[in-house]
Amino acid sequence: MRVIISGGGTGGHIFPAIAIANALKAADANTELLFVGAEGKMEMEKVPQAGYKIHGLWIAGFQRGKIMENLALPIKILNSLFSSFAIIRKFKPDVVVGVGGYASMAVVFMAQMMRIPTVLQEQNGYAGMTNKFLAKRAARICTAYAQCEQFFPKDKITLTGNPVRQDIVTIANKHIEGCYEYQLDPLKKTILVIGGSLGAKTINESINASYDMFNEQQEDIQVLWQTGKNNLDSYLKQPVAKLPNVKILPFLAKMDLAYAAADVVISRAGALSISELCLVGKPVILVPSPNVTDDHQTKNAEALVAQNAAILIKDVDCQAVLMQNVISLLQNKEACKNLSTNISSLAKPTAAQDIATVIINSKK
Repeated sequence: MRVIISGGGTGGHIFPAIAIANALKAADANTELLFVGAEGKMEMEKVPQAGYKIHGLWIAGFQRGKIMENLALPIKILNSLFSSFAIIRKFKPDVVVGVGGYASMAVVFMAQMMRIPTVLQEQNGYAGMTNKFLAKRAARICTAYAQCEQFFPKDKITLTGNPVRQDIVTIANKHIEGCYEYQLDPLKKTILVIGGSLGAKTINESINASYDMFNEQQEDIQVLWQTGKNNLDSYLKQPVAKLPNVKILPFLAKMDLAYAAADVVISRAGALSISELCLVGKPVILVPSPNVTDDHQTKNAEALVAQNAAILIKDVDCQAVLMQNVISLLQNKEACKNLSTNISSLAKPTAAQDIATVIINSKK
């Protein structure tokens, strides 16, 4: 079987795509795989690191408010369509998979015009523009949220969840190991703060402003705080960084152990993060980023809140109320138990394998 996987631009598209590729290879080692992404984007580095070939298209998304940057967009679109046609004709795929992002638009659209079966993977609770456009001609659409029926033909949807890193699936009985890894006290309640590899400014500022609270509760509470690589130096100079119960790092290399050490998690609400948090099963407070297309992080978070599986705090309210909510939650065992139970019920640990099965069954 020969499969093209297209898309990228962010880790939320790339890492699920690699997980799907790995699952296809696990199902049949003879599967031939080719990735297609956007030139200059992170997939051009991450995909080869995972051991797969990738072609880059000269393509970019529409830049809101940037007229000059958009002048070349029609030329880029035409170029990417011609390039996609050439790639498909040469590789001769049985199925083309789109994981979202503007890089997948040209490849999947061209495959559909060439009558090659296509499968879409939608990570978010609010479908992206690319997948909505391509859905009508897709053979199957794999979604992470049930409410995606409002965007796609119901008879084409398979609810699979989002693929996540395999080590996240197995964090049970790693609490002591996690605390040891990050030099935490296993007897204290641990607040894990994650805002992505670049950090989340509002969340970081809220933690930084909570010196008095953390200082007063040194005997009971500790913080494992991922600031992001762009913010570490500035926060290390702040008083909160000098507290013995606050551990600051730019990046958490062993994410499974960080989750295992945590009692409560503070996070953005990206699709990949939420899929991991469902598997982790810890009480979580979500602070959706307001700086994403269609405000899809808020919609992701609202899907969990509707099932009492998470607490949502708006970015604009974060600094005023975040830490009070965290402390209140830590002190409420019943609320923590309910949140853990409900978010765990949404987990899809076999998502990558399930999507691979859909792709295999879509072959003519």
